[in-house]
Amino acid sequence: MFGQTGASFARQVATGVIAAAALSSSFANASEVLSSEVYSKNLSRPLTYNVYLPTGYESSGKTTYPVLYLLHGNDGVRNDWVVKGHMQSTMDKLISHGDIPPAIVIMPDANTNWYVDLKERMETAFFSELIPHVEKTYRTITTRDGRLIGGLSMGGYGALRYVLKYPEKFKAAALLSPAIYNPEPPKDSSARFVKVFAEPNTGGEYSARVWQANNYPVFFDAFLKKGIKVPMYINSGDDDDFNIESEATRFYELLRANKQPAELRIVDGKHEWPVWSSTLPDALKYIFRDVQRPQRQD
Repeated sequence: MFGQTGASFARQVATGVIAAAALSSSFANASEVLSSEVYSKNLSRPLTYNVYLPTGYESSGKTTYPVLYLLHGNDGVRNDWVVKGHMQSTMDKLISHGDIPPAIVIMPDANTNWYVDLKERMETAFFSELIPHVEKTYRTITTRDGRLIGGLSMGGYGALRYVLKYPEKFKAAALLSPAIYNPEPPKDSSARFVKVFAEPNTGGEYSARVWQANNYPVFFDAFLKKGIKVPMYINSGDDDDFNIESEATRFYELLRANKQPAELRIVDGKHEWPVWSSTLPDALKYIFRDVQRPQRQD
């Protein structure tokens, strides 16, 4: 059934459209946010996601669009980006003002698996099932030049891992208050309690070894050797309960010391949605700067 393409397919499998999307969709040819899924053999369950389709998508013929994958945080869900982060209205405004090109945004549900192949095979599902499904279902640009990634907190951790391991797949990344603690998460971090970073057969007890084996320093040297520049937008609130501002600053300095393109923003606020929703426009404008624009296919 995944051979169908475009928004018509998404409507057929949609499990519901969130309120914000329903309101804007009342206008002909407006942007919309739809809920959909793809069955994942790696997860042994459906992988659900929301998809933002820009204004004019239905009437744009065979035009292909850049695509952004947005990853939610710990205990989050796919709806958070629209309901709490105002993603749809932000995209609409930036596109209408010409600040970013029309684009598709994919917001997957990831439970609390931290986007790694530990508690579930989420990393494998993301690359071997979700991305191919998206590129088959929607008119996305299927090369690195048209593919972006971003995430907040746990999602920032996941987005950074994916960029460092697979820089050939992403043009740029946005890391909002990324949970990239080095060498270990603070004592009150959810990373210690979600039964992801555990040694086998320990009942889910946190392991420093497992955390460090999956955190960004492990991938950094190989990333540099590939010689692929991936601009990264990094931010944090200055009152972050988990001291992420220092982690974000340290990682930014590491990038700059290695002549990697990056921007850092430390803003007023805590580890919460007002920080992420208010900085999302700035992040989007940065990562969309050099992305491939929509392409008309004849």
